[in-house]
Amino acid sequence: MIRPELRQNVYIRGDAATPKFRVRELDLFYGTFQALKSVDMDIEANEITALIGPSGCGKSTFLKTLDRMNDIIPGCRISGKVELDGADIYAGGMDVNLLRKRVGMVFQKPNPFPASVYDNIAYGPKTHGVRKKSELDDIVESSLRRAAIWDELKDRLKKSALGLSGGQQQRLCIARALAVKPDVLLMDEPTSALDPISTGKIEELAQELKKDYTIVIVTHNMQQAARISDKTGFFLLGELIEFGGTDEVFDAPRDKRTEDYITGRFG
Repeated sequence: MIRPELRQNVYIRGDAATPKFRVRELDLFYGTFQALKSVDMDIEANEITALIGPSGCGKSTFLKTLDRMNDIIPGCRISGKVELDGADIYAGGMDVNLLRKRVGMVFQKPNPFPASVYDNIAYGPKTHGVRKKSELDDIVESSLRRAAIWDELKDRLKKSALGLSGGQQQRLCIARALAVKPDVLLMDEPTSALDPISTGKIEELAQELKKDYTIVIVTHNMQQAARISDKTGFFLLGELIEFGGTDEVFDAPRDKRTEDYITGRFG
């Protein structure tokens, strides 16, 4: 039987009892420094999972383990298990390019390419072999529609993406991630550099997208986590201190450190 991670352009989704991601005993080191300590977490499909905690606590480091972006950091060592639909993404033979097609990333600062709006969206599909203009046209339009920005950009497709506002650039980057048809969307503080109106649009978009995607978001904005997420994980000094339903974590935290953080006693 071919393992799911070795199939090309096809994979077996987990059944209803299998979380989208299952993380067990995850340790991560940068040289001798341990950045993550024995993290266990189940991330369910079609939910928004928020990761909160003070700066330097391991939130973004954990996020990047989900698409193996930490691979590019010299001296990074990982032990434990991270399964996507039941397949260990750190197992030998994993196609990392296919993994990153399935697990898209949106960064803190919008990072459009210095190219047209159209070429930004078409870049990923072209990389994965799409060449027909009609097919690329459909992907560009559908991706921009999913990112709720088609009406704003449909007459600017050939203009530079660098001329867009910050909020538009971030939604363009979300559309670019969606263009390769991922299962999962990782967001690393996607609204921290945006104004309140743009932040609201991104939050509304995330809640709409979870119907079709699994979303994991790192945020320093606890009100944002409370507004949009289904589950919340609180990280502190590389440890996952508490994880559960967002209402439970915010209204009745089990650990005093969680309570102290969300009530503003530190962080």
